[in-house]
Amino acid sequence: MAIDALIGFINTAHPEKALAFYQGPLGLQLVADEPHALVFDCAGVMLRIAKAPPFTPLPFTVLGFQVADIVLECQRLRARGVSFERYAHLEQDAVGVWQTPAGARVAWFKDPDGNLLSLTQPRA
Repeated sequence: MAIDALIGFINTAHPEKALAFYQGPLGLQLVADEPHALVFDCAGVMLRIAKAPPFTPLPFTVLGFQVADIVLECQRLRARGVSFERYAHLEQDAVGVWQTPAGARVAWFKDPDGNLLSLTQPRA
C-alpha cells in the first residue's frame, strides 16, 4: 500500500457544537462543512468529524495532539473553557498532567460529544 497522507476520523452527533469547539478553543482551521462531515486542517493532517446519529463515546482516547509545552497548552485551553479529566489511578499534577513511565506528559479532555481527546508532550 502506498500512503499519501493520514486522515483522522472522529464522530459528532452535534455538528454545531463540534464546529464551535474544534474551531474555537482548539483553534483548528475549518476546510469544509460538508453534508456528512466537518473537515479541519490539523497541522497538515486532515481531520474529518463525521456527522453521526447519537452514539455512546468510547471510554478511551480517540484523538490526540502532540504539543511542545503541555502546561502552556493546558492553561490556554482552560482559559477557553476546556476542562481536563482527572483519573484516580494516575498521579496527575495540579494542571492535570500525568507523566508516563517513559517520560512523555499527557493530559485528557473531552469534546462536546464526550469523545476523549489528549495532549501529549513527548519526552525531552
